[in-house]
Amino acid sequence: MRTLTLIAALVLTAGPALAGPVTLRANPVDEDGRVTLGDIFEGTGAASGVVVASRAGPSVVFEAGQLQALAARSGLQWSNPQNLRRVVVRNAALAPGAVVPAAASAARPAAPAGATMSVLTYARNLAAGDVVQPEDVVWTDVQAHLAAGGGPSDAEQVIGLSARRALRAGAVVGARDLAAPQVIARNDTVEVAFVAGGVTLTVTGRAMRNAAVGEPVTITNLTSGRQIEAVATGPGQAVAGPQAQVARANAAQYALR
Repeated sequence: MRTLTLIAALVLTAGPALAGPVTLRANPVDEDGRVTLGDIFEGTGAASGVVVASRAGPSVVFEAGQLQALAARSGLQWSNPQNLRRVVVRNAALAPGAVVPAAASAARPAAPAGATMSVLTYARNLAAGDVVQPEDVVWTDVQAHLAAGGGPSDAEQVIGLSARRALRAGAVVGARDLAAPQVIARNDTVEVAFVAGGVTLTVTGRAMRNAAVGEPVTITNLTSGRQIEAVATGPGQAVAGPQAQVARANAAQYALR
């Protein structure tokens, strides 16, 4: 009896002991719409085939905390060393470098009467100013004539943007519905970082205008009164100098962190 008790205790404690760290893949993709831990992480071992989501459109977006919890359920540990806010898993056929058949790259032919097509729609009502979260949009089949021309082809394109006006659940997502959310408002106190040659200098100033991530913003130095041309990178944060051009060119990357 004592031996059985010891064996049971070892079994119950084996899970956490065997839990190991995993690394996020550089470009997570799936091939069949079933997103597994192995599609997302390297080093998943026996948990590689665990399905954590179904992809209905070109991509599926996870919150970083959500991914950590999903990994932990299978005894895996992801520390998120890059402090990412979200992780996007794409259709392997549409990932950068994928070979797309000529027929698939051709212009989409006109849909016949009564045909349906998959489009991105709002999963809930959004008020003006609400920021779109991964769970706020869903792929839905609608009558082809209801699909908005020029609508987003990837959920990643709209997540993190804010609603220009009130939007109702079930409505097709349109490019004019959304805008980059403002992270700096006029007269806000802003920390401006100047990065050059591996050295970072930080000054505090006051914003002269509103700005979204990646937009230029003029900051007045509170100490000297001089104006600094910077680029917004987050709430109350901006960069100046050579790094400003990098921030402006990679606005979406900053917004996802």
